[in-house]
Amino acid sequence: MKRELCAIFLCLSLVLVVEARASVLPPACGDDKIKFDVTTQKDPPAPAPPQAGKAQIVFVEDQNEAHNAFHPWDVVRFGMDGAWVGANMGNSYFTLDVAPGMHHLCVSVQGWRKSFDLVPINAEPGKIYYIAGQVTESMYYYDFRLTQLNDDQAEYRLKNWQLSKWKIKPEQH
Repeated sequence: MKRELCAIFLCLSLVLVVEARASVLPPACGDDKIKFDVTTQKDPPAPAPPQAGKAQIVFVEDQNEAHNAFHPWDVVRFGMDGAWVGANMGNSYFTLDVAPGMHHLCVSVQGWRKSFDLVPINAEPGKIYYIAGQVTESMYYYDFRLTQLNDDQAEYRLKNWQLSKWKIKPEQH
């Protein structure tokens, strides 16, 4: 019995260490109180090119890793320069036209303030950047990482993934 209690205590300690990794989201993300409702559209038309003088970022979520009832997530938020710019659910994507220059991107699983990643991007006019929030798994937790996709990876995902349609949930008190 003593051995079992020690094992349980050790497991709980490890969970608390993982949960203590971060207590607030970094400045590149948005306000953690903002939550999204997301729906997806199957077989969407190809994204329009960026507006004249702007760059385009295509935010892609890769949720093709197996997950179970102990690690569920639905909505993944994407932030830029301190504000949430949209959200995905499952294997999906959305586009955003941005001004040229340096931007700081963030990904965070909604409701998991401690699970995020950051990446800077120097956007050039007329270029399209495919940025994927990809799940990674360790022994004790799931985490998301931002990676830039090449054109072939992006083409596959945009043909096979769904387009995200999102709206901010009304604030709940």
